[in-house]
Amino acid sequence: MRCPFCKGHETQVVDTRESEEGDSIRRRRRCASCEKRFTTYETVELRMPQVVKQNGMRSEFDAEKLRTSFKRALHKRPVSTELVDGAIDHVTQKVFALGEREVGSRQIGEMVMKELLKLDKVAYIRFASVYKSFQDVGDFADAVHAVSDTPTRRPSAKRKP
Repeated sequence: MRCPFCKGHETQVVDTRESEEGDSIRRRRRCASCEKRFTTYETVELRMPQVVKQNGMRSEFDAEKLRTSFKRALHKRPVSTELVDGAIDHVTQKVFALGEREVGSRQIGEMVMKELLKLDKVAYIRFASVYKSFQDVGDFADAVHAVSDTPTRRPSAKRKP
């Protein structure tokens, strides 16, 4: 492994640890030339399936696109980065676990919606409004009603006490 500081070719592994999840290995290395230390991570490289879009175009699965979608939906919402990362990892794992060479973008969108519903209902509505192409206020009202814990109170004629 080449040293990132001096570009020396001789480095030595000083410490090796497995991550808590068991899906990566962290290695502390020391350069024999400049004596500086640095960290590397070793993970399995998985071949993710192709995403088939609505128009039939195919593209590589990109977790960064998921991250962008989650960030847009969760903009100014009180959800921790750790929870978002966990949701992205969960969707990525589900896509990989399908074992398919191709996955429809609709299927991924549904997975994202399920994760957003667990994280934040407002973010879910934001994402759903774009994903499902809401056309009017009624579409929003239906979505809000569907995710509400309590029945939505609609304004009606004034009641007498």
